[in-house]
Amino acid sequence: MVGGGQLSRMTHQAAIALGVDFGVLAAGPADSAALVCGNVTLGDDRGLQDVLAFAKANDVVTFDHEHVPEPVLRAVEEAGGLLRPGRDPLRFAQDKLRMRTRLTELGAPAPRWRAVASPEHVTAFAAGTGWPVVLKAARGGYDGKGVWVVDDADAAAAVVARAAAEDVPLLVEEKVAFERELAVQVARSPHGQVAVYPVVETVQRDGICHEVIAPAPGLSEDKATRAQQLAIEIAHALGVTGMLAVELFETADGVLVNELAMRPHNSGHWTIEGARTSQFEQHLRAVLDLPLGSPRTDAPFTVMANLLGGEDPEVYRRYLHVMAVDPEVKIHFYGKDVRPGRKIGHVTVTGDDHRDLLERARAAADYLRGDDQ
Repeated sequence: MVGGGQLSRMTHQAAIALGVDFGVLAAGPADSAALVCGNVTLGDDRGLQDVLAFAKANDVVTFDHEHVPEPVLRAVEEAGGLLRPGRDPLRFAQDKLRMRTRLTELGAPAPRWRAVASPEHVTAFAAGTGWPVVLKAARGGYDGKGVWVVDDADAAAAVVARAAAEDVPLLVEEKVAFERELAVQVARSPHGQVAVYPVVETVQRDGICHEVIAPAPGLSEDKATRAQQLAIEIAHALGVTGMLAVELFETADGVLVNELAMRPHNSGHWTIEGARTSQFEQHLRAVLDLPLGSPRTDAPFTVMANLLGGEDPEVYRRYLHVMAVDPEVKIHFYGKDVRPGRKIGHVTVTGDDHRDLLERARAAADYLRGDDQ
């Protein structure tokens, strides 16, 4: 797996039980996965020579991020390396303009959008949708970075000018009046087998996922089925191998596709305790073309809360309190240094009442962060 972050760390844990010889290309020895994996290659996880050498040393290469440049991916494939997902599917996760264009061609429901080359493009677009509108960097954005909600032409012009100075391509989208945000994950193997997980509700604050409720409470069967079908259709149409996360807006009329990720995803961490097959094991099964595992849930509801770093770096000493107060809460730490706002772990709890689970997950995450002392 190219990349040494927490997704790689948790995929390594799944690889142990499967008996898979799992290696990591990590940027440094303190990377999350490098701290626990026995087979670590240190190098530039976006650089041609290091990625190419890593691919030659392994049978299959997959990714814990979308930031390996397309020329590097092309060189690996031309040298005979096996990438899963491959370069062609990955470009739709790497470039939002390509993603939006392809989804439009497929007729997938999505917000209205257009490419932006000037402030006038934004104002013309807003004349049809109304202000505010959402400007997005076509490449490189994540966790709310590279996204700007602008209220008028002056604000739009400032973003366009800044993006032009940094040579960042932009697109503009309508600001959707959504009821809530959803996500659905599907695994697809090279020969086309798929396994789709229940649709989940994601709670976002400042562009960062804070909580996930699985399955999404109160979601109609029609909307849930349509969202799952949509994820399967996109996975097949784009030729995805591995996990595909489809982030959605729920509106009064249905669902709209917001973002795509072709890897294990934050919205699927709940599957470690909440499903028969975790997203990490499923990703390995898919990229190795093994039969896919059951995505069936193990409890009526599972709630996951991300743990973001606070001002107190001594987060680990708070283990004892959380474990004693609520022994059913599962705590996952990623081995990262604590910084305010940084994702350093998550907590998960399963049960019958999603409201109670959400309260318990929030209480655990807040205490671990140092908010409730």
